[in-house]
Amino acid sequence: MPDSPWIMTQSWHDLLFAHWPVAVDVLREKIPPGLELDLFDNQAWLGIIPFHMTNVAPRGVPALPWVSAFPEMNVRTYVTHHGRSGVFFFSLDAANPLAVTLARTMFHLPYFNAEMHVEPEGAWVSYRSRRTDAGAVAALQARYRPTGPVQAPQPGTLEYFLTERYCLYTLDDSFHVQRLDIHHLPWPLQSAEAMFQTNTMADAAGIRLPSMAPVLHFSKRQDMVAWPMVKCE
Repeated sequence: MPDSPWIMTQSWHDLLFAHWPVAVDVLREKIPPGLELDLFDNQAWLGIIPFHMTNVAPRGVPALPWVSAFPEMNVRTYVTHHGRSGVFFFSLDAANPLAVTLARTMFHLPYFNAEMHVEPEGAWVSYRSRRTDAGAVAALQARYRPTGPVQAPQPGTLEYFLTERYCLYTLDDSFHVQRLDIHHLPWPLQSAEAMFQTNTMADAAGIRLPSMAPVLHFSKRQDMVAWPMVKCE
């Protein structure tokens, strides 16, 4: 963890980690200079992660209704910068216009406005999202649920590679690489199943998913803290 104080807290709920193997050359074209693809057994991966958040607030500020709780979904791959592993986002959709504006402005992250609905259906989670920004076409409609016991991912496994990530990378307005550090306890993961009625999230990033079932994991909740964005040398 950084030596400086963290500045923000978030709680993430009902996460589905859906991952597909994608050709290295395809993803390498999509990430900016200065970042290197992070591979597992020479394979690149793309993740689509729907969830919803609470307790989204700066340090010392109480969570506020309609501001601190909303659905979010990210489309991402895995990268390194000077040997440090992290996440690179192709998109982040959120059902909170204020959060979208702040994240675009303050953190230079590719956030998009979306209409999103998350509803429990017994053991299942029903998730619907449709991007609403002008000229944007991206949607997800899915149902998912956990199917196994809670286990922490073990180092050296694929699930550890895909989930245990403690920073993200992006570019500032001058195209310099920036890093945002986060911290949380190890992921409480479960095996999962999912049914996708609509999924055009990768297509919106110009990436075609392979015609195969994704690798699926579920997590009921994760609490995290985040530090300020810093410019990478």
